[in-house]
Amino acid sequence: MSEEYVLELDHIRKEYPGVVALADVTLKLRRGEILGLIGENGAGKSTLIKCCSGAVIPTSGKIRINGKEFDRMTPQLAAENGIAIIYQEFNNVTELSAAENLFLGRPIRKGIVIDRKAMEAEAARAFEQLHININPRELVKNLSVGYQQMIEIAKAIHQNAQVLIMDEPSAPLTNNEVENMFKVVELLKQRGVSIIYISHRLEEIFRLTDRVEVIRDGHYVDTRDTADVDVDQLIRMMVGREMNQKFPPRASCVDESRVVLELRDVCGNKNKNMSLKLHAGEVLGLGGLVGAGRTELAEMIFGAKPKESGQILLNGKEINPKSPREAIDLGIALVPEDRKRHGTLLTNSIKNNINMPIYQRISKASVIHSGKEKKTAEKYREEIQIKCPTINQLVKNLSGGNQQKVILGKWLAADSQLIIFDEPTRGIDVGAKFEIYKLINALVEQGRSVLMISSEMEELMGMSDRIIVLAEHRMTGELTKEQFNADTIMAYASAIADQKEVS
Repeated sequence: MSEEYVLELDHIRKEYPGVVALADVTLKLRRGEILGLIGENGAGKSTLIKCCSGAVIPTSGKIRINGKEFDRMTPQLAAENGIAIIYQEFNNVTELSAAENLFLGRPIRKGIVIDRKAMEAEAARAFEQLHININPRELVKNLSVGYQQMIEIAKAIHQNAQVLIMDEPSAPLTNNEVENMFKVVELLKQRGVSIIYISHRLEEIFRLTDRVEVIRDGHYVDTRDTADVDVDQLIRMMVGREMNQKFPPRASCVDESRVVLELRDVCGNKNKNMSLKLHAGEVLGLGGLVGAGRTELAEMIFGAKPKESGQILLNGKEINPKSPREAIDLGIALVPEDRKRHGTLLTNSIKNNINMPIYQRISKASVIHSGKEKKTAEKYREEIQIKCPTINQLVKNLSGGNQQKVILGKWLAADSQLIIFDEPTRGIDVGAKFEIYKLINALVEQGRSVLMISSEMEELMGMSDRIIVLAEHRMTGELTKEQFNADTIMAYASAIADQKEVS
C-alpha cells in the first residue's frame, strides 16, 4: 500500500449466474484527486462502485482503504471508513426539511427530544461551507433537483467522507445547476476530499478530472493522466474500436406528400399556439432550453395531458387522445426522458416489457398466448440487439442503453408509426448512442416518423431533417437542414431572434 492512495480496489471480480459483471478490475484513487471512471453502459462501473459501498459483495479481490484491507464492505463499514456514494437516484426523504435530511438517521437530541433548532443551525453552517444557498427549514420536495443533490453532497461531507463517489451527477441537472455542482466538486478537491467521478459526458471528464480510468465489458483497460489523452483516444478505449462518425449516415427518407402529424394552433399544458407538420420518413427535432415546453407538447400529443384548443391531425384525420392508451391504439408512441420511472417496468422481464402494449392482441379469454409472447420478445431482442443472457432478465439489471432498446422494442411490437423520443440518449454512453441513432435511422427508412426532443445541440443537428425551436412555451423558429447553425438555434431558444411564431 502506498501512502499516495486513499482507496484501492485490487483485482475485483464479480460473478452473477451466467454473467461476469467484473472480470478483473483494479482502481487506485490518490488523496485529494478527482479520478474519472468511464466506460460504455454495461461496462461494470455501477457494480464496481457498489463494491465500495457494500451494496455488492465481490466474488474475489481486495479493497484497501488507507492501508486497511477488506475482502468485502458493508454499508456501515463504508461509512465508518469515510466512503460516500451519491447515486443518480437520491436518498432524500422529500417530505422532510433540508436539515432533517442532513441528519437523517442521526438527529441531534436534547435528552430524548430531537433538537430541531440545533439541527437547523448546524445545517446552515454545513450549507454555507459549501457555498450552497438552501434554507434548512425548506421541505426537500419544494427544492430543485440541483439543490436536492447538494443536500446529498453536504450530508456526505458532514459525515466526514474522505472519498466521494459521484455516479452521473450531472444527468438530472440543468446547465446552471451543473455549473454550481462543478464549483462544489472543485471546492471539495481543494479541501482534500478524493472523488471518483462517473460520467458519460466526456467534456466533464476533461474539465474536472486529474486522471481517468477506462473499463470495458467488465475488464480494466487503462488509467491515464487526463491531460495526456484526447476525446478520440478515450472513445477508442471505451468501445474497443474506432468511432470515425458520431452519427450514422442516412439519405433523406422524407415523403413530403404524406403529412403524418399536424398541429394547428394547439394550446394547453402551458403551451400556446403550437403549429407544425411532421412528414412520413422524417426526423423532426424539437430544440429549446429546459422548461421551453417541449416535453409538455409531447405529453399532449401522447394523450398524457389534455389540449385546451386547436387541432391535432394524424394522417389527415383529427384526433383527440384522452389517454396514452388511446394514443397507442392510434399508432403513437413515446420514449420518455425518464426511462426508469415512465418508460419501463424495471422489476419485470424484457419479455413482459416488450409485449406490454400488445397483450390484448396475443391473449384470448384473458389467457396470454405464451408462444406468441416469447416469439415477439425474441424477434425484437434480435432485431435491435438487446444485450442480455435471456429475455427473462429483469429490465432493472440492464444497462441504460439496453433499457432504451427495450422501450423501443415494445413500440415496434405495437407497430407504432409515430414515435416521440424525449432526450433519447440521456445517460447513455457514446457507443450506445451510436446504436440508438442507427435505430432511429432505421425507423424513418421504414417510413415511420420521429419527433425528437434533445438538449444536445450536436445531436439535434446531427439527427434531424428539420428543427423547430421552442422558447417560453411557444414556437420561435424553424430551420431546414441547410440552415442548421448552433448560434441561430440558441438565439431562437433564448427568444432573442425577432421572429414570429412558426405557423
